[in-house]
Amino acid sequence: MVTFLLTDIFFYIIILSLFLYIRYVINTPDILETWSYVFKNKTGILSAIVLSFFMMIAFLDSIHFKEKIYNNDKKSYVYSSEIKSLLDTILIPMYENTEKSYSSPFSGHLYTKETIKVSDKIEERDYPKLLHKGNHNKYFENNLYNIFLTLIIALAKSFLISIFIYLIIFRRTLFKKDNRMISALFDNKFLFLSVFSIISISLVLYDLSFQYYVLGTDKVGVDVLYKSIKSIRTGILIGTLTTIVMLPFAVFLGIFAGYIGGIVDDIIQYIYTTLNSIPSVLLIASAILMLQVFMANNPLEFENIYERADMRLFFLCMILGLTSWTGLCRLLRGESMKLREVEYVQASKTFGLSKFSIIVRHVMPNIMHIVIITVVLDFSALVLAEAVLSYVNIGVDPTTYSWGNMINAARLEMSREPVVWWSLFAAFLFMFILVLFANLFSDVVRDAFDPRASKHYE
Repeated sequence: MVTFLLTDIFFYIIILSLFLYIRYVINTPDILETWSYVFKNKTGILSAIVLSFFMMIAFLDSIHFKEKIYNNDKKSYVYSSEIKSLLDTILIPMYENTEKSYSSPFSGHLYTKETIKVSDKIEERDYPKLLHKGNHNKYFENNLYNIFLTLIIALAKSFLISIFIYLIIFRRTLFKKDNRMISALFDNKFLFLSVFSIISISLVLYDLSFQYYVLGTDKVGVDVLYKSIKSIRTGILIGTLTTIVMLPFAVFLGIFAGYIGGIVDDIIQYIYTTLNSIPSVLLIASAILMLQVFMANNPLEFENIYERADMRLFFLCMILGLTSWTGLCRLLRGESMKLREVEYVQASKTFGLSKFSIIVRHVMPNIMHIVIITVVLDFSALVLAEAVLSYVNIGVDPTTYSWGNMINAARLEMSREPVVWWSLFAAFLFMFILVLFANLFSDVVRDAFDPRASKHYE
């Protein structure tokens, strides 16, 4: 049975809005020309592919369902209380198998010694072998040879899949008599290499996960690679949903304050100045505590822990959105004040156009480049904000997979002996990749949309 969580619905709306914007760009030549600069830039191509891959993982993790549990007669059934996602089905090798406790990456045994019964009278202290992975090599008994052969097979499959995808993208060249497929392949070799690299890394990790815990296991034996991948949805939702919440406040209040002026400007300035005077961390903490009190006093409003965790994630996005619009609002206010004095706006007033028509036709199109640049720049900051808030226990629910929760749990792991380092490393690695390519993409977008920037193609 398909189940829709609250954040799923809003994430679907975000995906639909993204497709509608792409269609609008395709049908608008001047904006299409600006975006073409982004995708002719090598950094823009690589960043867009990586971010699209992360978005695809988040989308697969947002398709939730409940499995059927059949009774003894094999005819009647009930639905499980556990909510799974389509990504869980794909990641079955990581999702199903759990160990007793910590194990290091690619290890075949647990990380700490235990008393093992060798015979009826003999016991010894040793590292217990893992139950599901690490000791079940597919090709060779030697781990190094086995990993190497798995790597070669995964790369071969990645190359075939990349060729197939590439031919689909450039399928029209297959039917031309002069056969320009080779020239198209050569001209877009960086695109092919980027797609091949992403698919190769994914398949290598996926194939190795059948035989090893690539990034080890945590305290309760859950695959750390699985937790890191599942945390992608949380990071993407924090970055996108929060942006959707803040945009209406920032855009409309900023434009009205700057263009209309007067008492409207004074009221809006008073609102965002007051909001800025309150420390955002304290405001977020108080809002989360209010939500926790509400959920504690109304337990029947939520069917299971998944809905409780999803509500907290959604509420966190709302609070972050309501506290992060002031900077963009101030920026758009200043830009609108400048635009209302330009000649074509003054001419529109002379011809009798209403203020609303002038805002829609002249002001908004001329500030959208600022909105796009700011949104892309703020995305990585919001991803990092979730990690910080979860670290101080005012972020997402502890049962939600997130990099912030992984870093929070790693505090005790780093203080033990021997040190359990891989959970912190995995959270840092995935968060670093997402934030890095978001920043690289934002730099290219800023160069493309900023009219004062000198554009050059790499």
